Amino acid sequence: MTDDDRPGDDPCFARHLVGGHVVDAATWRDVARFRKAERARLYAARRALSQAEQRAQAARVMTLLAGEIGPPEGRVIAGYWPIRGELDLRPALGDLAARGATVALPVVIRKGAPVAFHRWQPGMAMTRGIWNIPVPADPAPVQPDTVIVPLLGVDAAGYRLGNGGGYYDMTLAARDPRPRIIGAGHDFCPLPTIFPQPWDIPMEVVLLGDGLRNSPSRPAG
Repeated sequence: MTDDDRPGDDPCFARHLVGGHVVDAATWRDVARFRKAERARLYAARRALSQAEQRAQAARVMTLLAGEIGPPEGRVIAGYWPIRGELDLRPALGDLAARGATVALPVVIRKGAPVAFHRWQPGMAMTRGIWNIPVPADPAPVQPDTVIVPLLGVDAAGYRLGNGGGYYDMTLAARDPRPRIIGAGHDFCPLPTIFPQPWDIPMEVVLLGDGLRNSPSRPAG
């Protein structure tokens, strides 16, 4: 995913519109700079992890995830294919599929548009999608009731800092009913705030690589 930090539409600062939302242009420029700097810091923290620590953090999150999902039979659960050092939860996704869940991966159909979710299971044929991210070779769209979202950062109110393309926010905002959203990230993900904007979609539950589970609370309004 690209690091443009947009919610899907090109910004037009003359009209103070970003993704169809009215925003203050100067404020948005400051927020975008802040997020870019935080991304650089958090990517560096990921790169500094050893493979053993990556596996250990992923294992802790997968343990939490098993309890969070509960009985998977009949559920439709979307995960993700890990990129840029994201936690690799594919063993947990494979286990969910073996236990009766329909598991899916996000697929970018068109740049700047919501993603689709295509059914996935271990060993199936894969192909390279946009940005060379592996996706199922034979598209089988599904509607997930639960979406597991990779976190680069996350703030105290559950708002996520991702790779900056805005795809998850676009996609989840367009879903009706909205699926349950579970964020999964490393132990260094927490931030005081990402300065959320009107298009940002918060996580309902956050699972971290140090074994912590958070249910973020957001102020009224």
